[in-house]
Amino acid sequence: MARWCAGNGWPVHPLAAGRKTPAGNCPACRKDHHRPADCPCLPAGKWCHGFHAATTDPELLAAWWGVNPALGVGVSCGPAGLVVLDVDAHSAEVPHRDRLLPGIPIHASVNLAGLASGFDTLALLAALRGRPSPADDASTLRVRTPSGGLHVWYRTDPDGPSYRSSVGSSPKVALAWQVDVRAVGGYIVTPATRTPAGTYTPVGAARFPAPLPDWLAAELRRTGHTPRPTPVQVPAPRPRPVRAARGERRATRLLEPLLAEVEACGAAAEGTAFTEKLNRAAYTAGGLVAGGHLTESQAQDLLTAAADRARPHRSRHSLTVIASALSAGAARPFHPEGRP
Repeated sequence: MARWCAGNGWPVHPLAAGRKTPAGNCPACRKDHHRPADCPCLPAGKWCHGFHAATTDPELLAAWWGVNPALGVGVSCGPAGLVVLDVDAHSAEVPHRDRLLPGIPIHASVNLAGLASGFDTLALLAALRGRPSPADDASTLRVRTPSGGLHVWYRTDPDGPSYRSSVGSSPKVALAWQVDVRAVGGYIVTPATRTPAGTYTPVGAARFPAPLPDWLAAELRRTGHTPRPTPVQVPAPRPRPVRAARGERRATRLLEPLLAEVEACGAAAEGTAFTEKLNRAAYTAGGLVAGGHLTESQAQDLLTAAADRARPHRSRHSLTVIASALSAGAARPFHPEGRP
């Protein structure tokens, strides 16, 4: 599969055997904080730093998978010119109708009975645009995931705009509830990759990505899936001079267990839901900043320190997660004492 992908011009990188996460860095890279671009391992033919190591070099492919055939295969979506919709079918509480499709209010007359997953929200978005759901698009490569979700692969115009990955599951950065995007800054698991939960299996006859539909490209732009989105400004906190110190202490106490979860991810190189935990902590911090209980600088320092202790080799990724989730959380001011 690695050679087939590389033959299509899609740079690939190893995934940990039996997992959907990148193979772990070497011990030196785990201890020494440095940018992937400066890493001596990559020129030496090692796979450190996840999708940053992705390549189409046949000699490296032979060296990596020839010696370690159990490794899975990931495709670095940005260099491959791919946009992949990651449709989840996780069992989770359905949010309020105003949070199902970012930026799109859903009128009370719309019957949402039975809505339970990303398949439903993607179909809802498509129906509102008068289009069929991409989950049913037989013209493009679709891959069923072991958890019951679906990856819908599309290719972008080489001369057109590029798009960025979603970060986490915040409604501010996803295409829809339980529908994320894998593009620049992300990777996708290839068909035939096996995990203990099952195998990533193609659906239908299509084996190649179709061009990204124009209406989906418009939705990606609308929801901020661009490589350098305009930063969302965190609202200035309301003056609270008398209780500022007390609010800061409450905010810090609220963040401590979330930051501890992030730092605990340092105990393993993969499989710890690091991005999800960092996203949750940063989203909460954004609400606390907007509520006037922390400054943005304090929140950034706390989050960055926790992320760097857990994943010192992934600072760029961590900063992207933090910036996006802080902005998303800022739209919902939060007060530890429970009062607006």
